[in-house]
Amino acid sequence: MNRIEVTEKIITAKVSKGISWASVARQVGLSKEWVTAACLGQMTLNEKQAAIVGEIFELNAEEQKWLQVVPYKGSLPTTVPTDPLIYRWYEIVNVYGSTIKELIHEEFGDGIMSAIDFSMDIRREADPKGDRVNVVLSGKFLPYKSY
Repeated sequence: MNRIEVTEKIITAKVSKGISWASVARQVGLSKEWVTAACLGQMTLNEKQAAIVGEIFELNAEEQKWLQVVPYKGSLPTTVPTDPLIYRWYEIVNVYGSTIKELIHEEFGDGIMSAIDFSMDIRREADPKGDRVNVVLSGKFLPYKSY
C-alpha cells in the first residue's frame, strides 16, 4: 500500500458512491478546495481529518495513516500538462505570468506570493452568454530580505 493507491481508492469510492467533494469538505470542516487537494494526495490530513475521510471512503487504519504522511507535492504526470482544463492554466501562466509578476512587484515590491499561506475559492458564476468559472487565489506576500 502507498499514497498513490490510497488516492486511487478514494477516487474509485467517490465515483461508485456518487460522493461530491463539497460534501466531503463539509464533513471534514474545511474548504472544498483544500479537502479535495488532500484527498488527491497533495496535502497532509491530521488524525481526526483522516478518520473522517476514512469513514467516508471506507479506508482501513493503514490507509488512513497514509493520509497523514507529508506528500511529495506536484500531481502532474508531465512537464507540459495534456489534460485540456489543466493545460489552460498552463497557458494562462505562459501568456499572463510575466504580467502577473510585473503587477505584483509594482504593487508589493520584490518578493513572491505564498502557496503555503494560501487560500483558493472556486465558484460558478451565472452569465447569459454561458456560465463562467470564477477562481480567486489568495496568497500571503513574502518579500525577499536583504542580508
